[in-house]
Amino acid sequence: MADEKALKLDVQDDLGEIVIAPEVIEIISGITAAKVEGVHRMQGSFANNVTELLGRSVYGKGVYLSTTEEGIQVDAYVSVKYGVSVPKVATEIQQKIKQQVLYMTDVTLAEVNVHVVAVVPEKTEAVNLDELFDAEEDDNE
Repeated sequence: MADEKALKLDVQDDLGEIVIAPEVIEIISGITAAKVEGVHRMQGSFANNVTELLGRSVYGKGVYLSTTEEGIQVDAYVSVKYGVSVPKVATEIQQKIKQQVLYMTDVTLAEVNVHVVAVVPEKTEAVNLDELFDAEEDDNE
C-alpha cells in the first residue's frame, strides 16, 4: 500500500501502479542543483552534516518539498561561489530542477524556489612558510 505522501503516477497500462517517494524528488533536485556551474554546495541541516562527516553522502541535502493547491513546490537552499551572477545561477537551478524531475519521474513541479544562503569566496593558496624562509636564507648567504 502506498504512503499518503507518496506520489502516485497516472499510468495507462493495466500492469499496476507506480508510486514515487518524495525523497526521490528531493534527491533528484539536490543532485541537479549541486551540478549547476556556480553552486558551491547545498545548505543542509545539522543532521545532514553529521551524516556526511560519517562518510555517507546526503544527496537530498538542502532541498525541501511541500504540497500546495497548485502542486508540488521545491525549495532549494544553496551557497554560491563568489563572482558568479546570482540571478543567472538561481534561474539555471530552477530550470534544470524542473526539467530533470519531469524527465526522470514524469512529475511537473508547480514551483522551484531557490534560496541563496551564502556566497563563498575563493580559497587562496596557503603559503608554505618553510619554502619562504629557505628562499630568504639562500638570498642572505
